[in-house]
Amino acid sequence: MPLILAPGREKSLRRRHPWIFAGAIARQSPTFSPGAVVDVCDAQGTWLARAGMSPASQIRARVWTFDPDEPVDAAFFLRRLHAAVARRRRLPDFTASTGWRMVFAESDGLPGLVVDVYGAVVVFQMVTAGMEAWREAVVAALETVFPGCVLVERSDVSVRGKEGLGPRVQVVRGSLPERVFFEEHGIRMEVDVLHGHKTGMYLDQRDNRQAVRRAAFGARVLNCFCYTGGFGLAALAGGAAHVTQVDVSAPALALAKRHAEAHGWGAKVEHVEADVFAFLRAQAQAGARYDLIVLDPPKFIEAKAAIPRGCRGYKDINYWALRLLAPGGQLFTFSCSGLLEESLFQKVVADAALDAGVEGRILARLTQAADHPVLTSFPEAAYLKGLHLMV
Repeated sequence: MPLILAPGREKSLRRRHPWIFAGAIARQSPTFSPGAVVDVCDAQGTWLARAGMSPASQIRARVWTFDPDEPVDAAFFLRRLHAAVARRRRLPDFTASTGWRMVFAESDGLPGLVVDVYGAVVVFQMVTAGMEAWREAVVAALETVFPGCVLVERSDVSVRGKEGLGPRVQVVRGSLPERVFFEEHGIRMEVDVLHGHKTGMYLDQRDNRQAVRRAAFGARVLNCFCYTGGFGLAALAGGAAHVTQVDVSAPALALAKRHAEAHGWGAKVEHVEADVFAFLRAQAQAGARYDLIVLDPPKFIEAKAAIPRGCRGYKDINYWALRLLAPGGQLFTFSCSGLLEESLFQKVVADAALDAGVEGRILARLTQAADHPVLTSFPEAAYLKGLHLMV
C-alpha cells in the first residue's frame, strides 16, 4: 500500500520539497516499519515520489527520489555519493583545504546523512530512521568512494531521539590516529572527530574565516565562542596584532592554544576560559577596545517557542560587542539557528547597535561555505547567517 496524502497536501512535493509531515498523510499502512521505502501518491492515486519512513517523527517521510523509475537500493547510495563528491571537486578552491563536507543531507539527495572529510579520515553521521535502515549500504558505498580511509561514525546528535534512534559513536574501519589534522588555506588544525563539536570542526565557516583573515591586518581581535580557535588562527594569518580567544570549554581552549603555538603565534594570543556573556560585560565596564570582534555562538534557538528568548541572547552579545569596538572597528556576527530568519537576525543586530549608541554599516552578508549547498527546492538547508559590520 502506498502512502496517500490528503487533498491539497501534494503541492510541496510537486515543488520537489523532500519532507512529508504527519499532518499531510491521509492513509498509510499500519505495518510501515522505520526506514521502510514507500511510494507516495496524491489523493487521486497519482505517484509523486519514493520516500523513507520515520514513524516516530513529525517529519513522517523524506523523499529519496522523484523519479518513478529509480529504485532505492545499494547502487542508489553509491551513485548519490559519487555525485556529491564530484560536485565538491568542481568548487574553485577545492585544493585549498583538506577538510570538506562531502555530503550535506537533503542538498545532496541523501536526507539524514552528513559526511565530512578530514584528510584520510571520513566521518559520517546518520540522523533519520530512513537513512539508518540503509546503514550497511551507506558504509559499503563510503568504503568504495573513499578507499583506504579511516571511517568514523558520529551518530550522536539529539535529533536522533525524535526518530526513535539512540546514539552511536565508533570507528567503523581502519585505525584512527591519536591526532587527526586537516589544512585550510595553509593553516593546519587538529580535530577531535570522536568527541568534538559536530564532526570535529565547523567546516561551514571556512569562507567566513577567510573573510576575517582579509580584514584582520594590524587589528586587536576578540574571538568569542572560539572553540578550537579557527577564526583566531585566520586573523593571525592575516596579520592581526593580537588575538584574545574566549570560550567556556577548557579542552577546546587547550587545543586552540596548541594550534597557535604550532604556527609560531603563541606570543600574540591570549586564551580566556570564561562565559562569553559575562566576559563581554566585564570588558565593556573595564573600558577595553578591540578593532575586530567575531561572535560565533552555539545555536540559541532549537524550537519556534524559543525564538524570543534566543533573540534576546543574540541582542545581548551583539550589544556588548558593539560597545567594545573602537571607532572604525569591525564585527563579524553569526547565528547558526536555522529557525531564525535572516531578516529577523539583522533586526536584532540593528536594535543592538541602536541601544549601544553606534551606527553600523553592513559590508557583507555571510553564509555557510559552498560545500554546504542549499537546494532551491529546500530552503531549510540555509541555516548559517552572518553580518560583517563596520561601526
